[in-house]
Amino acid sequence: MSGRAAYQHSDGILGGTHANCIEAVNQTELPPRVRELSDEYDRTVGDRDIFLWQWIHRLFDAFTLPCVPSDVMEEVKTTKTMLTMYITVLDDLADHFGDRETFEQARRLPYAPESVRYDAPGVDTEILEFAETLWNEVNSRLTDAPCYDEHLDVFQFDLRQALNAMEYARVLNDNREIANLEESQHYGPFNMVMFPYAGIDIMWTPSFDRTELGELRELLLELQGMARIGNWVTTWERELYEDDYTAGVVVDALDKGIITTDDEPDRAIAAIQDHGVAEQFEDEWEERYAAVSDREFDIESFEVDRLIRGMRTVMEFHVSSYGQK
Repeated sequence: MSGRAAYQHSDGILGGTHANCIEAVNQTELPPRVRELSDEYDRTVGDRDIFLWQWIHRLFDAFTLPCVPSDVMEEVKTTKTMLTMYITVLDDLADHFGDRETFEQARRLPYAPESVRYDAPGVDTEILEFAETLWNEVNSRLTDAPCYDEHLDVFQFDLRQALNAMEYARVLNDNREIANLEESQHYGPFNMVMFPYAGIDIMWTPSFDRTELGELRELLLELQGMARIGNWVTTWERELYEDDYTAGVVVDALDKGIITTDDEPDRAIAAIQDHGVAEQFEDEWEERYAAVSDREFDIESFEVDRLIRGMRTVMEFHVSSYGQK
């Protein structure tokens, strides 16, 4: 049974809410500037169904930190959707295009824009210019946040981890002999960008108690691992057809000798399905959810249980949108 079929017949994670999730995404109205950038993305980088941007914009309602003031929520969501676009450009460069040259220049934009070289050998100047447009949009919005200076240092560190996770994915695809589940579970979750997203949240939340940052980061480590599993179990088949071997489901199958990198995608997919590899990750997600729900976090700035419950919504949306992002 495929992972998708398993979800469709599951009473656990979803409980029959596929249609509701898809309808919620399709009815999501994107801010005008985001729609403009979506069109520019398609012209410059390659077609990305607007569903992807609607999907993440809608989901921010579920996993934005509950302490964000309601009067800035739309600004926060818009900024994070634009950041997602920037991250997705770099992910496309690293994973889909194998364009190391443009990736290396685009990743400098948040830290050393003066060092970005449009004339570097092999650089796609059009994509690099678009990445700069996206980052400048994000940065100009962030500088308006009341707690921008207070949290900038940590935010920049966290953004580097997301970019490093993409670099790891590129290196893995170029050197598949290094594939192992331990490293995939270490690096992969940072590609979910949950730490930078939370950094944006608290930049706009003067009431957040900075002494709770350590506890918040422990919680985010748990939640981003769950988010990554949701991404892995719903994208691995498509990624195999794209010659992308970075999903944990695929790496685990390689580790166990279920498949090899020489297998045709159809054969690899059938073998992974026959061995129930994706289902094992689904079980792990449920175990992680139960464990983090039972754990006590010393956080008073927001309702922790509400954020944790939001991760089940994230998983539901991952599963419901199987094959659409």
